[in-house]
Amino acid sequence: MELHKKSYEPLKWTVALLGLMIMLGGCESGYGRQPAPAPLPEVSTVTIKPQPVELTTELPGRTSAYLVAEIRPQVNGIIKQRLFKEGSDVQAGQVLYQIDPAPFQVALDSSRASLSKAQANLPSIRLKAERHKELLVDKAVSRQDYDDAVAAEDQARAEVAYWQAQVTGARINLGYTRVTAPISGRIGKSSVTDGALVTAYQPTSLATIQQLDPIYVDVTQSSAELLRLKRHLETGRLSADGANGRKVHILLEDGTAYPLEGLLQFRDITVDQATGSFILRIVVPNSKHLLLPGMFVRAVVQEGIAEQALLVPQQGVSRNPKGEPIALIVDEAGKVQQRLLTLDRAIGDKWLISSGLKAGERLIVEGMMNVRPGATVIAVPWKNAQASQAASPANRPLAESR
Repeated sequence: MELHKKSYEPLKWTVALLGLMIMLGGCESGYGRQPAPAPLPEVSTVTIKPQPVELTTELPGRTSAYLVAEIRPQVNGIIKQRLFKEGSDVQAGQVLYQIDPAPFQVALDSSRASLSKAQANLPSIRLKAERHKELLVDKAVSRQDYDDAVAAEDQARAEVAYWQAQVTGARINLGYTRVTAPISGRIGKSSVTDGALVTAYQPTSLATIQQLDPIYVDVTQSSAELLRLKRHLETGRLSADGANGRKVHILLEDGTAYPLEGLLQFRDITVDQATGSFILRIVVPNSKHLLLPGMFVRAVVQEGIAEQALLVPQQGVSRNPKGEPIALIVDEAGKVQQRLLTLDRAIGDKWLISSGLKAGERLIVEGMMNVRPGATVIAVPWKNAQASQAASPANRPLAESR
């Protein structure tokens, strides 16, 4: 038994020595230390600030001529000569067609001759009536003879007036043989040539003149949109911009901006029952005739000024599984909070927020994939905030439309 104890003692010390060596090795390698706490995630934020923004809407429409005149003859006759170049600009009063004037000249000369005859007969008939009046006092003529002389004078005067009217009518018809332009503008193609027979007030026009400077742009707006706009103006969400509110920017068919501003002239008072929309008419300068009647354009019409608009970068807004827009903010305690948003429209690279955020809150725009609501984070200013602010619609003359 004592021999067994003696053989066990060296083994016990050997095991203790090995354990001590293992512990010392573990301490040197860091084994057994408490793990250091993970660093807080860092996110980039922007502080939401209200700012005035001009809100606009794009409405589709088409151009139409400012004035349109269809040229029709007012007398029957043969076209003797066309006196304009198709597609050219004509002035009001310019002669466009010459109808053969010979028959109308004859009618005028005949009327003048008849007028001269009637005027020549009038003096003798008037003198006869005056003599009968003097003789009637002495009862040298009967009352009937006097009445006949007065009636003859009245008839002669009426004859003169009739032929005066005939002369005037013949002169007017002779003038109608010179078909003139009623307005200034650009004339289209002619539907007749020299030698064609035309009739007074025929259904087919000889040509059409259109005044293109200025030009109308007729756009359509839904009545529901008008009611929404009026409601926002009444509640103070939007404010009217006075004279600037009537200015309209035009986008051409290929998307380029028309260089000149238009002016909103009026809103129609009748809503189309089929479409539920009404017409807005805009007057646009068109000195270079870049706009032609019938062209499709888009008009950027001002809705009003949102004085306390909240604009946030679009990258700071995401969607939940239901498709609802959401955003993450950092509260005063440095914790992440989720907000459900109501978006009004996109303006450039920003969203206009109707509800869900308040001025002064810090919106997370970078690093949101690494955090969850309730987590504590370190918020740093977004590096692109200044560049985004410079490109903000509030700093541009025209905000992008809805």
